[in-house]
This record gives sequence, structure tokens and C-alpha cells, in this order.
Amino acid sequence: MNGWEDSADAWEHGDRGRQFILDPALNKLLEGRGFKNALDVGCGEGRMCRFLQRFGTKTTGIDPTSKLLERARDLDSNGHYVEGFAEKLPFGNSEFDLVLSCMSLIDIPDYHNAIKEMVRVLKPNGNLVIANLTAMNTAGNGLGWQFGDDGKTKYYALDNYMAERSGWENWRGIRIKNHHRPLSAYMQVFIEAGLTLRHFEEPIPIGGPAQWAAHYARMPWYLIMEWQRP
Repeated sequence: MNGWEDSADAWEHGDRGRQFILDPALNKLLEGRGFKNALDVGCGEGRMCRFLQRFGTKTTGIDPTSKLLERARDLDSNGHYVEGFAEKLPFGNSEFDLVLSCMSLIDIPDYHNAIKEMVRVLKPNGNLVIANLTAMNTAGNGLGWQFGDDGKTKYYALDNYMAERSGWENWRGIRIKNHHRPLSAYMQVFIEAGLTLRHFEEPIPIGGPAQWAAHYARMPWYLIMEWQRP
């Protein structure tokens, strides 16, 4: 198991990375685009569904973790939330004009089939938006920030970047399994699916405590990609 069911109760907490890095970047990318029908893959407690609804978008969320889906329904009683896996989406072909995977690809074991399924349910000219940890970040699992004798961070360590692997992450009462893949592995699957890359960025903090923002600006923590189906 990936640990999400046991970690669900601890998941919903303040997260500066989302608040000051991902949210501003996704808002800038998606606001005013007129998406009518969106699927959030790995929706968790429904945060991104509620985020997209602010733009007038009808949303469907899917996640394999029942406890998180219960919370999503509590917070969004009018929302549509489905229990299921990204590798076998229970939807027809070409149902959505937007598919979003926000911080979920790193949790999915079979990312090849998950991406193919996301493309399958996209309408022609539909858009697939991916927000994920950078491969530099996940290659540092178990190493991470290195400190000098003065206690200050010197650099972020990583190793075996090209080797796909999984490892457990622990923080704030959460223990989940993340998967590391080099960026090229993801990119190849998107390209083989016939998609066209429309947007790519490694966002930096917008706001937040100055010391925290300066720290997170030293190494790109997240990436955001937008791909379009022909």
C-alpha cells in the first residue's frame, strides 16, 4: 500500500508550498480559460476541485483513498467524487476538456497507464495539466538538504537520478510512498501519447515568510506542465 489511507487524517494542514508556489502558478495558468468540465486525478480531500470551481468549471474528482473522499464530500456536498485508480479511469472516451493531476503522479505506481488513461478521457484539443515534484527533489529522497557545521543549509543532495525507484516520505504525521522517475521518463510518455507541450515552468514562491521563500527559491521544488491533445 502507498500509506494514504493511514495518513488521511493527518493530511489536511497548512501547506506553504501549495499556498505560495502551486496555487499562484495554477491560478495564473487556468483562470479565465473557460474550462467547462474537469477531472482531478488524485483529488484527495477535493482541494483542487474546489479551486477549479471558482472559475465556473464543473468538476469530478477521483481518488483511491476512501477517507480522503469522505472529507472531500463533507467540504463539497455538491461535488462529484469517485473512488478509483488513475490507471483505470471509470469514464468514457473524450469526456473532459481539462484533466488535472496535482501532486499525484509521484504517488502512482503505473504512471505509463495512468497518463494514457488521462489522455483517453480528454476531448480533442483538451488540456492535461500536471503539477508534480521535480525529479531533482525526488532524487534527493533520503539525502535532501545538507548542513554545515554552523547549522545552515549548504546544498541539496541527490543521487542515482536516472534510476526509477520508490521510497517512503515522513512529515507531520504523514507517511506515504513516493516514486522517483527522471523527467525524461515522464516526458517520453507524454510525447508517445501524441500530446503537444504548451506550458512548462518551475514556479518559485510568491509571498510567504521571507526566510522560507528564500530557502525554497534555492532549488525548484515543483514543476507545472500543460499538454494538449490533438
